[in-house]
Amino acid sequence: MAQITTWRERRARFMHRHHARRAGRMALATEFVATPEPRTIGVSERGAQLIAGKFLFSGLFVEGKNYTVWDIAEAYPDVADEIHGCDWLDDLVAVGDKTAQALAQKWVLAWMAKYGDGRSGGWMPGITGRRLIRWINHGPFLLRGKDEPTSAKFFQNLAGQTVFVARRWKTTKPGLHRFEALAGTVYASLSLQSLEHHAEGAIVALAQDCAAAIGPDGSIVTRQPEELLDILGLLNWTSQTLTHATRPIPSEISDAIARIVPTLRALRHADGSLARFHGGGEGVDGRLDAALFASGIKTLPKDQTHMGFARLAAGRTTLIADAAAPPEGRASAQAHASTLSFELTSGRRPLIVNCGSGARFGDEWRRASRATPSHSTMMIAGASSSHLGPKGRMPNGDELLTELPTRVQAEFSATHMGRKLELSHNGYQRAYGLTHARVLMLSANGRSLVGEDMFSTLGPDDQTVFDHALPQEGLPFVIRFHLHPEVKPAIDAEGTAVSLTLKSGEIWVLRHDGAAKLSLAQSVYLQNRQLKPVATQQVVLSGRAMAYATRVRWSLAKTPDTPLAVRDFAQADSLDAID
Repeated sequence: MAQITTWRERRARFMHRHHARRAGRMALATEFVATPEPRTIGVSERGAQLIAGKFLFSGLFVEGKNYTVWDIAEAYPDVADEIHGCDWLDDLVAVGDKTAQALAQKWVLAWMAKYGDGRSGGWMPGITGRRLIRWINHGPFLLRGKDEPTSAKFFQNLAGQTVFVARRWKTTKPGLHRFEALAGTVYASLSLQSLEHHAEGAIVALAQDCAAAIGPDGSIVTRQPEELLDILGLLNWTSQTLTHATRPIPSEISDAIARIVPTLRALRHADGSLARFHGGGEGVDGRLDAALFASGIKTLPKDQTHMGFARLAAGRTTLIADAAAPPEGRASAQAHASTLSFELTSGRRPLIVNCGSGARFGDEWRRASRATPSHSTMMIAGASSSHLGPKGRMPNGDELLTELPTRVQAEFSATHMGRKLELSHNGYQRAYGLTHARVLMLSANGRSLVGEDMFSTLGPDDQTVFDHALPQEGLPFVIRFHLHPEVKPAIDAEGTAVSLTLKSGEIWVLRHDGAAKLSLAQSVYLQNRQLKPVATQQVVLSGRAMAYATRVRWSLAKTPDTPLAVRDFAQADSLDAID
């Protein structure tokens, strides 16, 4: 739950409570227009954990058979909004048996008793919109076996929440929470009898937000892939709702979907997961594919950047690189200094990764995960390519990024070997007079990647800055390749190469030209659903620059005896298992 630090935030929260109490007292009789069909995807393993009294929310783990989710929300405000959004219902429905159903019913009825009058937590427009979608989506599951008075109370509460969010969505700033509030209003208003008049304003506003917030290339200002997937899901949901209600779909919504889909396809790795950049995760298994299918859009990504990301794909290999400057201003509250970093996946197995977001593991992890050392790219003199600004400028205390690169370039070309991507950014020019250039060339069969990292001055002014910044022993630099936890590295005796063994049996070898020192170092892999950071390793190329230009060449290739097609049917091991 965000900390309220400004008078505007305090006033908005006060007005939310006022309108929530009014909505909670309304006598509104309603029922479903038609029986809802569940469309959200849950994870049965998480549902089983909830049934066993093992609660895992955003890196927080609490165990207690007699606890409810609302006990956790009251005791740990940092995860309260997540719990009040009721995404955990998807996981219980994924289990689907009588025990899961009884628990879901118990917790929903407990929310109605504890929070339904609007006098306590859970009444924010975006959170309420998300909760409405889950309650209606799983309405038949929640009402099965319940008597008429309980069903009437359930519908009464749904109606009150619908009235609240229909009145309060205007107070939510543009972004994901506003999309949740608007989509929830449309879905609830058209799914419940006698409430359809609340949909009109929300439909118009949602169309306007689609035109304003979704860029021509299907991008959003935060540049977070997982957030873009969330928005696509909400727009798909709204389109389906309007179709079932025999209402026209505004062209702005349809056009936004058509723009988003190719971008998400460009951000999809070979294993079906999303690229993990700027605070976003890989997404729930199958959710990306389901959203792409539900959109009905079959447009493929073009050979260009999408939302500032560049993609190379060949054979069973995908590479996705951050080829633009990070978001600016308020949009950078969760952004990372990841410019020119990349992720690489071979078939169903991630190989090179970024560490991910540490926001769920405390302030130190959040800050560390946003810095350049947590990404698979080059760093000069221990400095990030973008800097974290001072705390206190955002309501939740997050720091904005400052001193961003002002020039980031990306260019695709074809060679006799395959596809080449040339990248550069000037994030180190101000302090060290250096521009970082990176060349990535993926072979036509996807079995080898040739890379080159160069940092150099571009003129006399840069040379003057470099001379002043240059220590006597040289300017230190590091090139990092963070490995997925399932990758097993082994460095050779001469220190000239490191073999990387995947669980599929594939072996990749990373070599370099000798311009840097090769070593292995500890690293971490961060995911929201994990109990704690998972230990892994990173390959490091390090050295010191003494001249105006320094170049390091490296390659990453499958061993010759690796088959063209690997039979890799086994599921990847869960990294977040709870014993």
